[in-house]
Amino acid sequence: MSQPKTPPGPPAKLPLGIDHLLSVTKDPLAHMKEVATYGDVVYYAVGRGKRRMNIYHFYHPDFIREVLVTNQRHYIKGESINHLKELLGEGLLTSSGDFHLRQRRLAQPAFHKKRIAAYGEIMTGYATRMLEGWPDGATLDMAAEMKELTLQIVVKTLFDTDLDRSDQELREALSNLNDWAERILLPPGLARLLGKLPLSASRRFKKARRVLNSTMDRLIAERRATPTDHGDLLSMLLQATDEEGDRTGMSDEQVRHEILTMFLAGHETTSLALMWTWYLLSQNPDAAEKLHAELDSVLAGRVPTVEDLPRLPYTEKVFTEAMRLFPPAYATSRYNVTDQQVGGYTIPAGSRIILSQYVTHRDPRWFAEPEKFDPDRWTPEFKASLPKFAYWPFGGGPRLCIGEPFAWMEGQLLVATIAQRCEFRLLPGHPVATRPQVTLRARYGMKMIMSRRKVGAEKIPAGAAS
Repeated sequence: MSQPKTPPGPPAKLPLGIDHLLSVTKDPLAHMKEVATYGDVVYYAVGRGKRRMNIYHFYHPDFIREVLVTNQRHYIKGESINHLKELLGEGLLTSSGDFHLRQRRLAQPAFHKKRIAAYGEIMTGYATRMLEGWPDGATLDMAAEMKELTLQIVVKTLFDTDLDRSDQELREALSNLNDWAERILLPPGLARLLGKLPLSASRRFKKARRVLNSTMDRLIAERRATPTDHGDLLSMLLQATDEEGDRTGMSDEQVRHEILTMFLAGHETTSLALMWTWYLLSQNPDAAEKLHAELDSVLAGRVPTVEDLPRLPYTEKVFTEAMRLFPPAYATSRYNVTDQQVGGYTIPAGSRIILSQYVTHRDPRWFAEPEKFDPDRWTPEFKASLPKFAYWPFGGGPRLCIGEPFAWMEGQLLVATIAQRCEFRLLPGHPVATRPQVTLRARYGMKMIMSRRKVGAEKIPAGAAS
C-alpha cells in the first residue's frame, strides 16, 4: 500500500483554516502538542489561492536534523525573522547565507573556551552580592531576580562596566520590548500591519529601540577611542578580523547588531532556565536534597569556581533536565526554498516548517516518564543512546547558539552558588503557567519563599571540634 501524498494533520474547523491561527495564537505549546498527536510529519494549511500557507511540523529527531544540519542550505528563516530584524538588524540570530557565516567566524573567538572561563568569577561574584541582599524568609519573584542577575552579568562580560540599579531607562527599554515581541507569533502580514498602526506598544518599541541603539553606539565609540583589550566580549568583536575571507573586521553598525543580539539573548534565556530550575526543585524535594548534598560535599561553603564544575555532575544534570522540560527557546521555524523529501513525503517549496524543542524533549520514545523531573536520567549511557536532536535546547548545525558554552557555564555556576546558600518553596497559592513569547516565560512570574541554608563551618555545632 503506497504512502499518502499529504501527511496527516488536524482538520480545519473554520473557513480558510482560521482555527489553526487562533489555536497557535492562544496557546502555542498546547497547539504544537496537539498537532504532534498526528505523527512525526504533520500538515495543515491556512488561507487559499496565492495566499495559502502550507504548514508542516517535524517532530522526529532525524527530520529536525534534516532541516538544521543535513540540508540546512535548503531551509531559510523566512519573512517572520524580519520582525526581529527591526530591533537586532543583521546579527547572528537574524542574518543568513555567506554573511551569517562571515559574522560567525568573526564572533567565534570571543567565545573561546579560555575566554569564557575567565568570566566565571564575574558570574559568581554578582550572584554572591545578590544573595547578600536577600533577607531570610523573603518572598522573591525569581523571574525578576534571575533577570536582574543575568542582566548585570551580561553587561559586565560584554562591556566591562557595571549596570547601576538606578539606571531605569535601559530596564524600561527592555521591558517595553515584551509586548512588541509577542508579534513574532503572528502571521508576518498581520505583524507588519500592526507595526504601521499608531499603537502604544509600537511607540514604546520605537523608543526602546532608540535607547538601545544609542547606548550601544556610545559604548562602541568609547571603545574605539581607547582600543585596548578590556577582557570583555566587545573588545574581542572590535579586534576581530576575517582571516579566512577579506581580512577586514566589522563595521560599527555590524558590531552594534551583534552586541544587541548577545545583550538581549544573553540574559533572557539563561534567566528563564534558572527560574524554571528553582520551580522544579521546589516541586521535587528529593532532587533538591541531592543537589544540596553534592554542593555541601564538594564546596564545603566556599564559592564555586569553573574548576569545580567537573566535580558537580548532579548540578549539571539538574540544569540539563530543567532545560529539557522548559527550554527557553521552545520552537523555531524555517521555509524550504526547494521541494524536499522528508519522511516519505514531498514538502513543496515555500512551506513553513515548525520544529519544537518543547515537544520533542517530552517525547516518550526518547524520555521515559517525559513529564517527570528526573535529573538522574542523564547518565553517560543515556546521553550516548539519545538520537541527535532528541535534546537540542540551543538549536543545532551552523546556527547552533554561539553562546552555548557561556550559557552552560553560567547556568551551572549560578545554580551552585545560589543553591548552596538558599532553598526555595513556591509561595502558597501562586499560580504557575507558561507564557510562550519569543522565549518561554512564566505568565505570572515565579514568587517563591527563600530560606537560608547553613553550609561549611556554619553546620558544625559549637564544641564539636573538641
